[in-house]
Amino acid sequence: MRLVLYYLIVLGSSYVISTYGPHQRAQMTGDILLGGLFPIHFGVASKDQDLAARPESTQCVRFNFRGFRWLQAMIFAIDEINNSSTLLPNITLGYRIFDTCNTVSKALEATLSFVAQNKIDSLNLDEFCNCTDHIPATIAVVGAAGSAVSTAVANLLGLFYIPQISYASSSRLLSNKNQYKSFMRTIPTDEYQATAMADVIEYFEWNWVIAVASDDDYGRPGIEKFEKEMEERDICIHLNELISQYFEDHEIQALADRIENSTAKVIVVFASGPDIEPLIKEMVRRNITDRIWLASEAWASSSLIAKPEYLDVVAGTIGFALKAGHIPGLREFLQQVQPKRDSHNEFVREFWEETFNCYLEDSQRQQESENGSTSFRPLCTGEEDITSVETPYLDYTHFRISYNVYVAVYSIAQALQDILTCTPGHGLFANNSCADIKKMEAWQALKQLRHLNYTNSMGEKMHFDENSDMASNYTIINWHRSAEDGSVVFEDVGYYSMHVKRGAKLFIDKTKILWNGYSSEAPFSNCSEDCEPGTRKGIIDSMPTCCFECTECSDGEYSNHKDASVCTKCPYNSWSNGNHTFCFLKEIEFLSWTEPFGIALAICAVLGVLLTAFVIGVFVRFRNTPIVKATNRELSYVLLFSLICCFSSSLIFIGEPEDWTCRLRQPAFGISFVLCISCILVKTNRVLLVFEAKMPTSLHRKWWGLNLQFLLVFLCTFVQVMICVVWLYNAPPSSRKNHDIDEIIFITCNEGSVMALGFLIGYTCLLAAICFFFAFKSRNLPENFTEAKFITFSMLIFFIVWISFIPAYFSTYGKFVSAVEVIAILASSFGMLACIFFNKVYIILFKPFRNTIEEVRCSTAAHAFKVAAKATLKHNTAARKKSGSIGGSSASTPSSSISLKTNGNDCDATSGKHKPRVSFGSGTVTLSLSFEESRRSSLM
Repeated sequence: MRLVLYYLIVLGSSYVISTYGPHQRAQMTGDILLGGLFPIHFGVASKDQDLAARPESTQCVRFNFRGFRWLQAMIFAIDEINNSSTLLPNITLGYRIFDTCNTVSKALEATLSFVAQNKIDSLNLDEFCNCTDHIPATIAVVGAAGSAVSTAVANLLGLFYIPQISYASSSRLLSNKNQYKSFMRTIPTDEYQATAMADVIEYFEWNWVIAVASDDDYGRPGIEKFEKEMEERDICIHLNELISQYFEDHEIQALADRIENSTAKVIVVFASGPDIEPLIKEMVRRNITDRIWLASEAWASSSLIAKPEYLDVVAGTIGFALKAGHIPGLREFLQQVQPKRDSHNEFVREFWEETFNCYLEDSQRQQESENGSTSFRPLCTGEEDITSVETPYLDYTHFRISYNVYVAVYSIAQALQDILTCTPGHGLFANNSCADIKKMEAWQALKQLRHLNYTNSMGEKMHFDENSDMASNYTIINWHRSAEDGSVVFEDVGYYSMHVKRGAKLFIDKTKILWNGYSSEAPFSNCSEDCEPGTRKGIIDSMPTCCFECTECSDGEYSNHKDASVCTKCPYNSWSNGNHTFCFLKEIEFLSWTEPFGIALAICAVLGVLLTAFVIGVFVRFRNTPIVKATNRELSYVLLFSLICCFSSSLIFIGEPEDWTCRLRQPAFGISFVLCISCILVKTNRVLLVFEAKMPTSLHRKWWGLNLQFLLVFLCTFVQVMICVVWLYNAPPSSRKNHDIDEIIFITCNEGSVMALGFLIGYTCLLAAICFFFAFKSRNLPENFTEAKFITFSMLIFFIVWISFIPAYFSTYGKFVSAVEVIAILASSFGMLACIFFNKVYIILFKPFRNTIEEVRCSTAAHAFKVAAKATLKHNTAARKKSGSIGGSSASTPSSSISLKTNGNDCDATSGKHKPRVSFGSGTVTLSLSFEESRRSSLM
């Protein structure tokens, strides 16, 4: 089996060497041989092999001028190294370069030539044949271009550890060192390019795109990585298509139909120029000019697509081009090409014929033309001026792939230089030994390349990373139409740096971009219209996430940018504006001193204090008058003081609530009101008891002296004080911010315990009810002695106010809670002040003739006789009923009458005596009352 394998390799190598004629290689001998694989043609002619005869080698078609320039860059680099006195002195590099025709089969055919020569000696085939023929082994291969081609070549070269350095294969699969052991490259991997493409789409805020990839090892992995990047960014791919240059016409037309019917305006293409060309032609035929193309590096500057006749469709293309490099002398070298001078490079003849559209003497292509296989062309001499024609070969704008080829050749040369200058004991091989440059094998060159680290002539650091990739950056280009001749101009509009922090990788100068060749406004490629700030994206059933409807943010939420996925909730102290585009600080509200309502309440409270102080002043000024004395002077002072406290306590409810004000205001209000009502209760009850007594005695005077009155007031107030102390100890009130209202923060007092507040108000109302009872009962006493009727009215006002307060308190919110309580305090305070004291102040100030001792005595006597008359009438009625029951119905009952006769002289202001006369039927009884001043005072 082993012999059979060896035999096949030998046969393959012999076949490769023998069948590759002069037109199929560029070759020059040297001490060390480098291999090269370049796409000199774009493809092969499709031919149906029916195997009726021996199959012929497929013919390569469509000359690739750029591919030929890359080949020339390799030859230029080798010539430059051979002419260098410092790099590989006394060692000549040779080369064997083949055309891959951009296909795997042609590339493998060429690769077999490299492998066979390297392995003849190691396979011990000398006994079968002498195959060396003095051809040096190929120690490294530069190429190939396409990732699919490089993948096939790498599988074969990796078996024999022949280093392969690609200048244009970017597939991320080739970074797998377990599978592709000897593969290296001077171009960044598509791992970065797919991310860069997704970043560009995100940068322009597109979310609805079409993805097209070549059906090979370049397009499929690239678009797979691109899909993952798009998913992470929540961007949707409407169509995901594969394409190949070998697609049938109906397949291309079907793909064009799907693209034309799609609403996506951006087409991302991971493919080479030959693969995408059929689709571009169909788009041109249909005149579909409203699409933007995002090109991978494989066709971003392809001369196959960048043609004036395609510009109506592809103008405005955004492409990722490799970093351009400067190669001194290459421009002049390219201009010096001539068929007669470059005899070692048989591709030059075809290049010349394609450039000048002619045939050279003895050209095989001319013979084919004569046989009718091609169109007629004139003869050319081979000495025409190459600079007189336009050709992609002489496009000096940027050296991108050519620079990568140049770097690949110099990397191999530098590795050989490291082997040449290696010091024994410091080498990379067993026992730190060094390789022999004259007997070096390919695997030793691979080892040295993996540890390569040098600085080139332009000061750039060169080395391969752990995946054998060389770090580089992308230049972002935009396809413009030249104003001079209508050709394609690649305008640099930005760059993508792969090894910087995220967010700083991408830079694009929008001002340089021309969309569709003329517009400066970026196209719209979204499934749905942008959601304006203040709205969010809403999901539409059975549609991709990129297709959405715009839903307005809820109150208290906002979005300040377009296409917000969610609305952001405003901070707790903020609220959204009407458009929900931003949050503003909530207005802080409380019953302020500066607002009109607060000012009005404060004025009313101050007015109450001033009026009460005025009444106190009047009472102090006229303290020895009968009216003041008759109102229980000392208790009146305490009552007026408590009213001042009531009015003053309402002021604590105004202003920004703080902990100390919250803890002070309810106790101040409760204690002030209890003190006030206690005074009214004690005074009213005392007078009632005195006037209901048959005869005032010393016992009454003892129990209703001032000391006992103040003691009762103190005890009633003390109960309220204890309620407040227990409340403040167990659940002290505190200020809090109420965020329940949308646009306002109310600073209110948290009462701590609603039950405690209920006890406080309930106890006050209980005392008021008792007071109302006694006041109502004593409503007919002499008005000079008590204000029973007015106290009754004041208590009615008190009950109406505080009964109304309870539902109002629990139904209002914010600052209005304090306002309701202030109004209740002021209303009840004004009610008591007005009802109890205003009439007396009026008499004292405006009716002084009624503020006399005689007026008081007259009023007291009148009340006494009214009481006596009622008692006599009651007694007489009872007697008649009794006599009627004894005498029978026939007995007549003498009529009797009771009359109280008074005349103008009965209450003489000057006499000091009162003698009212009461008649009882048959007689007259005269009663006289005389009180000493001291006794009257004690009764008052």
